[in-house]
Amino acid sequence: MAMQRILFSRLTVLLCALSGGLAMTGQAVAEPATPASAFAPVSASASASASGTMAHFADATDGAAVTAGKELYRTHCARCHGRRLEGQALWQLHDEHLHERAPALDETGHAWQHSDEELFQITRSGRLPGMPADLVSRMPAASEKLSDTQILQVLAFMKARWTLGIRVSQSMLNPEFAGMPADANTVAWKLPPNCVGSLQSWRNENK
Repeated sequence: MAMQRILFSRLTVLLCALSGGLAMTGQAVAEPATPASAFAPVSASASASASGTMAHFADATDGAAVTAGKELYRTHCARCHGRRLEGQALWQLHDEHLHERAPALDETGHAWQHSDEELFQITRSGRLPGMPADLVSRMPAASEKLSDTQILQVLAFMKARWTLGIRVSQSMLNPEFAGMPADANTVAWKLPPNCVGSLQSWRNENK
């Protein structure tokens, strides 16, 4: 049952990505070459060397990085994204101010629908990869105040706050499934509600 749950999650998160966050970047989700190794946790260095495509990885199991990221988040990010990653009030409201309010970074948001590399680039530059040059972003570039290492620490803290289901789903967007929780095969977990919602939207649009 655990393997079936992961296989279903793998399909669902790809559909979520296509209908959600990754669709905005115009980038496709790469299919892993060896499914047999897909569910084992992979270190940052192993993933980067094996794929050659992921330069940045935030390790949510690195206690020191998570602790440092917590303080950095409170200092530089919480004012907009909330102390509990809940985002600004009405951030989901579709009006003329839609892109001016900071979104949630928890399970109610869409940060987990991006790979670690995308999250790093978004945070560092304040813009989505592939975002049109004439489209204004309200998010300040973290590179003006934080080093690359500090940005990864912030992301490690953010990921450490996610539920197991979200971490499983998000890791599937990384090369070699980097960041897959070690207990994904043995502990019960659920897909995020908005991922299921994205899947339903995808089904409705493709009837």
